[in-house]
Amino acid sequence: MNLFRTRAGWMVDTPKGRFTLPAEPEGALTTREDLPEYLAALALTSRESAGDRSAQAELLAPLETQEVWAAGVTYFRSRTARMEESKAASGSSFYDLVYNAERPELFFKAAPWRVVGSGGTVRIRRDARWSVPEPELVLLISPKGRILGYTAGNDMSSRDIEGENPLYLPQAKVYDGSCAIGPTFVVNADPIAPDTRIDLEIRRGAGTEFAGSTSVSEMKRDFPTLVEYLYRETSFPNGCLLFTGTGVVPPDGFTLQPGDEIFVTVGLAGTLRNTVG
Repeated sequence: MNLFRTRAGWMVDTPKGRFTLPAEPEGALTTREDLPEYLAALALTSRESAGDRSAQAELLAPLETQEVWAAGVTYFRSRTARMEESKAASGSSFYDLVYNAERPELFFKAAPWRVVGSGGTVRIRRDARWSVPEPELVLLISPKGRILGYTAGNDMSSRDIEGENPLYLPQAKVYDGSCAIGPTFVVNADPIAPDTRIDLEIRRGAGTEFAGSTSVSEMKRDFPTLVEYLYRETSFPNGCLLFTGTGVVPPDGFTLQPGDEIFVTVGLAGTLRNTVG
């Protein structure tokens, strides 16, 4: 089932059709520990309403109260890219150690009010010279650490800033317009299939400037391990969204420009589309 948020409220697509979910207090729906089972039960009894289809043009970022975190260096390609960008600072071996370590890299990415939805505008930092999108599968996690579903995400990054010094990672990753999520959550009680694809396309003018893809099977770490480390000593009463790392990195000579269009497609979650402002 695909769960998405509109100005009219939360809606869900099921084999029986699309319908609006009953109104709940902010954050109550996506923090349910039984969200997959709850939506499945509603789908058996609900009927599609005539007004439900018109709300699809009013998509919002599919979160309300959750913090957004991210895992890094979870794919071999990401490890290689981070090593390349850090050569000047003699920090390339730093990322090799992270890739091979038992403990994953985890960092805070965005507060909910900084998250951009599909159709919104993402930004490159004014003080950055080398900026790229990072297409990722994003987990929807309950307050108790249950993986409820997934969606697409764009972890905008300033590679030159992080490459100058690994300690600059928060500035390279966390700023206004650096985080996009959507358009929908795929909610399912079953684990995510290893062959789930993650695709990136960057369009400039009338042409495609870059395109690439990977799959969940290429990950070094599994999702339950990432969630266990994230929740090990940190509580999330509103649940959490977790970027799980990127395996698609544009070549070193590429940098984003204002007006570029970024398309991130992850499995059945649909395509997250953003324009660089």
